[in-house]
Parts: sequence; C-alpha cells; structure tokens
Amino acid sequence: MKRRLLLVSNSTLHGSGYLGHCQDNISVFFGKDVKSVLFVPYALHDRDAYTRTARDKFKTLGYELESIHEASDPVEAVRKAEGFFIGGGNTFRLLKSLYDNKVVSEIRRRVLEDGVPYMGSSAGTNVATVSISTTNDMPIVFPPSFSAIGLVPFNINPHYLDPDPGSRHMGETREQRITQYHEEPDTPQVLALREGSMLLVEGNRATLLGTTKAKLFSRFSIDQDKLSSSAKSLSDSTRLMFSSLGTTLGGVRPRQRPELPADGRRPFVLLMPHIVSSSSLILLLESQ
Repeated sequence: MKRRLLLVSNSTLHGSGYLGHCQDNISVFFGKDVKSVLFVPYALHDRDAYTRTARDKFKTLGYELESIHEASDPVEAVRKAEGFFIGGGNTFRLLKSLYDNKVVSEIRRRVLEDGVPYMGSSAGTNVATVSISTTNDMPIVFPPSFSAIGLVPFNINPHYLDPDPGSRHMGETREQRITQYHEEPDTPQVLALREGSMLLVEGNRATLLGTTKAKLFSRFSIDQDKLSSSAKSLSDSTRLMFSSLGTTLGGVRPRQRPELPADGRRPFVLLMPHIVSSSSLILLLESQ
C-alpha cells in the first residue's frame, strides 16, 4: 500500500503559531517533490480567510497552496493534486462538504492507490479514519453518513484530555465517552492523540511523533455479555504496524488468535506487551 499520512492532533499549540509545532514535520513529510498542496478548508465557515492563513504558512515552508473551494471542479482538483492538507474546524461540517462535493472516494483513491501524501489536522485527522464517531465536535450539520475517508482501520480522538482527579467538574471525561463508544458492537480501536502529538503513516508502518504521548482504547470481550474498554499509554517512539489477521507483524507473531464468540461479534483482546485486535487489520503497538 502506498499511503503516506501525517495526522496531527491540533493545528495550534500553546506557545506557538499556526502549525508552528509541526512545521518541521510538514517539510519532511511533503519533501522536495511536492511543489503544490491542495487545501480543504471545508471545516470552517469563512473559507477565504482560512485559506489565507494556511497559504501564508505553507509559503514560508516553500509550498504553493491551492484551495479546493476556489476550484470550479472539486473532483478534478483532487485528481490533479500533488498533496492534500485538510484543516481543522467542525468535523460534521467538513465531512458533509466532502460528501456534497463528491470527493470522498476520489481522495481515498488518490491516497491509497496513487500514493499522494495526505496531511490532516484535528477535523482533517478525524475524517482520515473509519468514522467521525469519536470527534469532539457538535453536530451542527448532518452528513449523509458518519463513515469517513477510511485511510486507516481505526478511529482517532484529537485534542485528547486525560481525566483530572482534582477537578470538580462532574461531566463525562473523554475517556468515559470513548468507553461508551466501545460499548457498541463492531467499533474499531480509538487512538487518542493529545495536544502536540501526531501520527506518521508510511505504507503499513506508522510512528507516533510530537511532544506528548497518546492512548489507545480497544473494545475487547471478556465474555459475550460483558464488554469493557482498555487504554494503554504509548511512548513517543511507539510504532503501529498493520497486517492481515494471522500473519507475522514486523517479526512479531500474535501469541493468541482470538476466536469469534457465538454471536459473531469480533472481540478485542488485550495481549501484553502488544495490543492485538481481531478486526479486518491487526493493529500492533510495539514500544521500542
């Protein structure tokens, strides 16, 4: 698989300007072969202002930036793109606009088949995954489906905040909300990216980058009637590798192949020191 992805939790980190905390990663990611990047500003209402902000930043990095909302034919713009950058904002608005402009499948094809590099931040990271079900945003509009572009076989929760034991706030924590998501059957793993973290995916290997750590939440089954959710902290050097079920993953073979329960649902099984799930692709986390 040719995919190359840079999935950033947030575009602005406290103490730095727009994309300042990840600008070196952006330059390495797009490299010298990419001269122009297609920007998707659909997540914000003022697309012109958003494009100016992104264009100014990318110019300092040596790249031209064209915006899809300025193109007469969005699908043709995707077909000609050398690279993609989908910015943050409201994830529901973003996905609805992607569907409305009929570019979801074309972006997927260009990234997975043609190897066009894809960068997303926040909402742009959300839509790169299986679905937008683990976004933090309000549903201000309604896309035809929560299914997203599907460039990786799991979901991401950007801007992840750890529970604060000293807080007097009695609302649900992010961890509790992800757990509720995993109470539903057939839900994929959720990689929770803290502010300042990002995921670099190259083919079937991905690396956690940035200044903070991340958590992986998995739905697993203790028995058919009792569901739970687990989280494992990942170090900055954590590698994520993907392969078909039952094959050797980076020289490490899963120690257990989980059996399907009687109701046909695939359980998520936590095996230390690796996390292995029996979804259509295995997600293996190997701390170096």
